[in-house]
Amino acid sequence: MSDSEKSLFAQRFRSFMPVVIDVETAGFNAKTDALLEICAVCLHMDEEGWLHIDEVIDFPVEPFEGANLEKSALEFTGIDPNDPERGAVSEQEALNEIFKVIRKKVKNEGCNRAVLVGHNATFDHGFVMEAAERCDIKRNPFHPFSTFDTATLAGLAYGQTVLAKACIAADIEFDNKEAHSARYDTIKTAELFCEIVNKWMRMGGWPPKGVEEAKEELKMEDFDKI
Repeated sequence: MSDSEKSLFAQRFRSFMPVVIDVETAGFNAKTDALLEICAVCLHMDEEGWLHIDEVIDFPVEPFEGANLEKSALEFTGIDPNDPERGAVSEQEALNEIFKVIRKKVKNEGCNRAVLVGHNATFDHGFVMEAAERCDIKRNPFHPFSTFDTATLAGLAYGQTVLAKACIAADIEFDNKEAHSARYDTIKTAELFCEIVNKWMRMGGWPPKGVEEAKEELKMEDFDKI
């Protein structure tokens, strides 16, 4: 498929679909510590190329059998894993539902694969991939190692790497009292990512100058393989 036949979303991110993820956990070790909350925000690019939040899906998650629960982590997040009113579901159910939504949107947007967007994305990516492996999920829509990190992007765009400070610098409302829930943090990370991408276009950075010239110098098929 040529670039002109691809959706704007697929053209913008090289046929990858960014999906914003945040997890709340009972520690820092993805192999041993419990996943307690997960939220995914799917995005959409309108006909003019502006990026927006499309759909939010989130779950409180039951600790997997034998999971470690670090007291300091629970105190930090304020999550009580044993609270029956959380309505927690298993890792298997949470990931299956989220992955199903993502796979459908990847197809609808004409993309090949999802790429995880996160604030300090390596952390969230590690927990998602480890949970997917633990649940023996074969159709994981996420790229196995590539991510978009909003801490890095915000450092470039605004000189801030902390989510709250980056949002404030981007003129995005941020309530510290709501922070450290997966849903709130994911939505704010998504708003930040969209604003950075849209700001880059407003500044004239997209589409990049010189791409068409480069394509003319190379065979089109060779350029697309780069």
